[in-house]
Amino acid sequence: MGTGTLKRCGLFVILFAFPELSIGQTPDYNRAERFLSWHASTLISGDQVSPTWLDDGSRFWYRNKTGTGYEFVLVNPASGSRAPLFDHYRVAAAMGLASDTVFNPDKLPFRNFEFLEGESGISFVAVRQYFECSLTSYICTSREATADERAVRAPPPPGESGGQSRFVESPNGEWEAFVMEHNLYVRPMGGGDTVQLTSDGEQYWAYGYNEARPDQQRRGGAALRNRRPNLRWSPDSRSIVVSRRDERNVEHMHYISYTPQRPRHFSQPYALPGDSIIPNPGFHIVNLENAVDTDSDSRTVNVASNHAVQVAPQPHQLSIGGSGSDSTWSADGERIYVTYFTRGSKSVHLAEIAAATGAARVILSESSKTFVELGQRGPANWHVTEDGADVIWWSERDGWAHLYRFDGNGVMKNQITRGPWTVGTIVYVDESSRQIYFTGRGREPGRNIYYAHLYRVNFDGSSLTLLTPEDADHTISWSPNGRYFVDTYSRIEQPPVTVLRSAPNGSVIRTLEEADVSRLTEVGWRPAEVFTVKARDGITDLHGVIYFPPNIDSTAKYPIISHIYPGPQVGSVGSWRFKGGGEDFSLAELGFVVIQLDHIGTPFRSKVFHDNYYGNFTDNGIPDHIAAIRQLAARYRFIDLERVGIYGHSGGGFASTDAILRYPDFFHVAVSGAGNHDNRSYNIYWAEKYQGEMERDTLRGTDNFEASANMTYAENLRGKLLLMHGDMDDNVHPAMTIQVVDALIKANRDFDLIIAPNRAHGLNEPYFIRRRWDYFVRHLLGVDPPANYEITRPEN
Repeated sequence: MGTGTLKRCGLFVILFAFPELSIGQTPDYNRAERFLSWHASTLISGDQVSPTWLDDGSRFWYRNKTGTGYEFVLVNPASGSRAPLFDHYRVAAAMGLASDTVFNPDKLPFRNFEFLEGESGISFVAVRQYFECSLTSYICTSREATADERAVRAPPPPGESGGQSRFVESPNGEWEAFVMEHNLYVRPMGGGDTVQLTSDGEQYWAYGYNEARPDQQRRGGAALRNRRPNLRWSPDSRSIVVSRRDERNVEHMHYISYTPQRPRHFSQPYALPGDSIIPNPGFHIVNLENAVDTDSDSRTVNVASNHAVQVAPQPHQLSIGGSGSDSTWSADGERIYVTYFTRGSKSVHLAEIAAATGAARVILSESSKTFVELGQRGPANWHVTEDGADVIWWSERDGWAHLYRFDGNGVMKNQITRGPWTVGTIVYVDESSRQIYFTGRGREPGRNIYYAHLYRVNFDGSSLTLLTPEDADHTISWSPNGRYFVDTYSRIEQPPVTVLRSAPNGSVIRTLEEADVSRLTEVGWRPAEVFTVKARDGITDLHGVIYFPPNIDSTAKYPIISHIYPGPQVGSVGSWRFKGGGEDFSLAELGFVVIQLDHIGTPFRSKVFHDNYYGNFTDNGIPDHIAAIRQLAARYRFIDLERVGIYGHSGGGFASTDAILRYPDFFHVAVSGAGNHDNRSYNIYWAEKYQGEMERDTLRGTDNFEASANMTYAENLRGKLLLMHGDMDDNVHPAMTIQVVDALIKANRDFDLIIAPNRAHGLNEPYFIRRRWDYFVRHLLGVDPPANYEITRPEN
């Protein structure tokens, strides 16, 4: 019987003491709430620098958090200057005069803007108004913003994406392309007649993007308008390469929104493992002819040709973009480069396409018995030089993620990097100096193997140089002209520092921001800590993050919770950057020890490490979490192995349910959100990549996915399990949770269930957070949570 419970022995009742909590005492939810990300973030300044580079790459601006709000900053790397982009007080005053509203100069209600001609002013959307403000006279004009303007420029609602335009501007600034009613259109920038470029687009076989997902259909409005088509203009603005995926005969997954008086039905094409008919990705090259109407002096455009490009072998997933600088198009606009995977990600191919004819040839290919990738947690890592003579290619062919150099016919020239460490992302390729800038992990001895550093190396593999020497995780933003980059570096426990550096040597031009966490510290925040333990094999080092309750009493006992995400595409820790807030901090405040662990089978290490449970979804890394918790309990005697919880979302929902069903003697409480509990009902792109294609055993009536389906183990449940799922989850279908519920009922097991109406995949809302807290407090701490406590989320 664990600490915090009542045990009856004959006529005696034994009370087990709680650290800082007596039986019946309510935990301080108000204090725990302070450390959720959206609240903790307001107590940190100078921690978020996302530079927006001006077109020539000579300067950039960013929106900086201050102790009282925000400021817009302009940086000139050549002079090393950093200054306010404008007079915030005068802009606030001018906005007020234009709209008859009062604005706080420290909290101007916009996040992004566009410069007016000659940078004489800015335009933006705020409070549903479109503003144009002069930065010389400080006079603003305003009018009601259109729906498109609000969708692109206004801050999105909490939990929704925004800030993108459905119009894709041509390099010469004369045209913008867009998709409407399944077809491709262009129109002149600044107004003019719209020209339809294609007419054969149809539902489920449209140009530019797929049919809207069910939750987008349900919400309508901005959720539909915000979608940006997948297309790339040629450098000379005379051609467009545009994706087109055929989903016409793919079976649908169905969804019901139950809250209207008459429930509404939605569906989407959704291929499952074992399906014979799956989406067929493709793309078109639309070549244009430009002309000028001499009578009206207006620009016109006509379609010269439209080629539906065929590549072999049959693609399963296809991309028309690389990393570093986008090398989709050759500089002269005559060639296009695309990469594509075959089914199950068993092989990947790079093809060159003649823009004029659509003729394709494969330059190089790579395959694996498990799966191949072109990068991990980032864009595809490949770059074709402008002359087509060199291909820089990311590969794990020697067991580690490294860069290779091929010629234009796919013949290897040399391996560029090598050794027991991993290349992350190609950031920039300087073709004139024949140098590559990229991130790497695990190369520097004595440092955390997950911290990314920036390196430079020559095409031939010589002169590999570390450019960011600080022992921390580095995030890089490169200038378009290739001369500068912004580097934000931090550690799990160390707040971010952002510096401006020069290429090619990485020397610091100036410090831009140093994050200030003093206000957060004043309310009792303590940083998380990094730990190292041995994996299930007792040999392999694993790394994780641990969060401790405040004022630990070393003589008491504390329950421990593992916050799991099994991967395999990412580990439980997620980003290894500074962690200044989040639910794990809040749970620690409530009296729990909390861990995140990057177990065997997750990325950023060797290929063997990553492949560990390929074809065995049942694993989920859980044996490593058990091994880690046991080691930590031996290290910290106050950890109570009789009160172990686990929680996670999506893959973490799958894993946490798996944990309590397959290891009922170890895990006592689980909270599982939106779990993909049976990957026979999940999409082929993820499920088949990491489990393999479906193999059916007709004699036994089973398949290679069944053993990992959580419903298979329902009768094992002995602890407390809370399942949560949104009924409009168009990523992980709610049917997977209902299937587990059905099996638990048939097995006569007690459990708890929350169905979230009109919610898609994300459940990071106050209500669901509070219910997680309640469940752990009630069943691990053994006390009653505050009734109906309401967590609040600040407005944007």
